[in-house]
Amino acid sequence: MLRISDLDRPQVLHELISKGTVDRNDVTEDVYESWKAMESTVGKLALENAFNEYLTGQCSPRTSTLVKSILETKSKEEKYESVKMEKLPNYELRVNSHESTNPLLLGVDTVAQSAGYFDINEEDKHLFYWFFESRNDPKNDPIILWLNGGPGCSSMTGLFFELGPSSINGTSLTPIYNPFSWNNNASVIFLEQPVGVGYSYASSSSVTSSKVAAQDVYAFLELFFTKFNFYSKNNFVIAGESYAGHYIPSIASEILSHPDRSFELTSLMIGNGLTDSLIQYAWYGPMACNATLSGYKQLISDEECEKIDTMYGRCKRLIQACYNSQTALTCLPANLYCERIMGPFEATGLNYYDIRTTCDAGTDLCYTALDYVDQYLNLPEVMLTLGAEVDKYTGCDDTVFRNFIFSGDEPKPFQQFIAEVLDANLPVLIYAGDKDYICNWLGNLAWTEALEWKDSLSYQEADFKPWISNIDGDSAGLVKTNGQFTFARVFEAGHMVPYDQPSNALDMVNRWIAGDYSFA
Repeated sequence: MLRISDLDRPQVLHELISKGTVDRNDVTEDVYESWKAMESTVGKLALENAFNEYLTGQCSPRTSTLVKSILETKSKEEKYESVKMEKLPNYELRVNSHESTNPLLLGVDTVAQSAGYFDINEEDKHLFYWFFESRNDPKNDPIILWLNGGPGCSSMTGLFFELGPSSINGTSLTPIYNPFSWNNNASVIFLEQPVGVGYSYASSSSVTSSKVAAQDVYAFLELFFTKFNFYSKNNFVIAGESYAGHYIPSIASEILSHPDRSFELTSLMIGNGLTDSLIQYAWYGPMACNATLSGYKQLISDEECEKIDTMYGRCKRLIQACYNSQTALTCLPANLYCERIMGPFEATGLNYYDIRTTCDAGTDLCYTALDYVDQYLNLPEVMLTLGAEVDKYTGCDDTVFRNFIFSGDEPKPFQQFIAEVLDANLPVLIYAGDKDYICNWLGNLAWTEALEWKDSLSYQEADFKPWISNIDGDSAGLVKTNGQFTFARVFEAGHMVPYDQPSNALDMVNRWIAGDYSFA
């Protein structure tokens, strides 16, 4: 998950404010004070201009000078096989079919692969995907859709940095085989969404909320399973991390709203996600200050811990106002204020994706290996082979991030969609590396225990039990489950569990897709 502090704060304050004027009678005192403070900081006119941009949807979408020429010539060159559905006339799946755009040529894996674009033609939006068949039994193995977070970070991060068939050699910029890839026993789709992420792009429109993004993903899945209809009866799992704690519940709810769907959702997996902001923010203090609860050590001074406690009081009121209204008017101030709670931890210089370390020098997102992924995916031969239709690949897109902040999407509640999924008798796994700070395991455990659904009591009363890996016999973590709703604390892992604990992450996914929801 990105933070506003990952960007230039003065610039963000000028660009992200989505309301320019606030009537004192329309909002709570906390919201009003937050708005007046922002108005004083950036100026009333800047706020009004930003609000007008938000209302008109003119949010500087990702564009490409290559797009026009490629789209004009694609039919002549027959670069793609086109897939459409009568019930979704505005959508199209383009599957690379030209001999020069065969992803097998890149040597990322030897299994059958497919890459291409999913087009929302009326809105001129184009989402890139890359699909890998299972290394085991693709005819019968489950299908996993993997989504990274941000908002605005590419799922190619998951592919090359975490759980895909290969990582990237930083010297030669060539693939390195990953024996712990999640496609060992499942076929995996890596989808770059929302539009504007990675190789995805739009000419004139943008996506500003998880709800709209979910509608696009549902349509993609319909066309994907139409093209690859021999997979439509396989088990289908949606998995992801970080801001996917917003995406996945929204997508699942959207899928369940379509009883005529051509595929069946089997289960969900969310790793170190942001799902219930009201509860998650309450646990930044204990994670940094209470060694008994966190299982690590105190990371900041007692004085700074008291500051966090004080700030959370106001943060809680602001997020509750956001939960009640779910509008940008109340949610954006909550987002901007509550981010300050992470300030004392940030001042330590530690990596908020892994509290045991500091960030690699000279990197934007703390890991040098992520820079290698960016460099590899910007190689001309890689872009050509994948049929990329953008000038440049960017691992995390600032514009997408800002657009989501504009809409107040981040502090909104998404846990209610998890309850909907559970009430539909579908299993859900929430897993969390216990050395992550930004979406820490304490907060994730707390919201799962607070969630109300039909069998919530049996989950709340369940005890933690040891999780011993079937791969190497190591103690991988602790698991709490009622057989349908499962929480897994992953030992010695940060925000990106498959990166820190590749073997244990593979054991986890192998169990889950095999139906071992209790990690027995």
